[in-house]
Amino acid sequence: MKFLVLMTEPDHFDRWDASSDADQQAVFDAFRAFTDAVRARGVLRYGDALSRPEEAVTLRPGSAAGRPLTHGPYAESVEQVGGFYVIELPDLDTAVEIARLLPSEYTVEVRPLLDVYPDVAWGDRRGVD
Repeated sequence: MKFLVLMTEPDHFDRWDASSDADQQAVFDAFRAFTDAVRARGVLRYGDALSRPEEAVTLRPGSAAGRPLTHGPYAESVEQVGGFYVIELPDLDTAVEIARLLPSEYTVEVRPLLDVYPDVAWGDRRGVD
């Protein structure tokens, strides 16, 4: 079963910019511990950090004539999404156990992914839309 591990934190980017090198290194060390743990288990499918929310654009629901485009993330919030992972584990309890390795500064949402392409291997999913 695949899970999206989504990390959020209020004012994430501003707090990151204001943090010390030592604090940033501690966060990197925690990310490394998480990444090493999921790689050791062979369950990491993908993960990456996201850019600042003001660099995002959102396509809103619209008509056949077009969809309005707005600047910023899909919803205004004090929390900012900083990054994500896709991991594959047998159940939610195990996914939560391994997500606890992420830096404690983040709120971490663990959400099961719906497998809409069960007959397509994960590595072959590029271009499947």
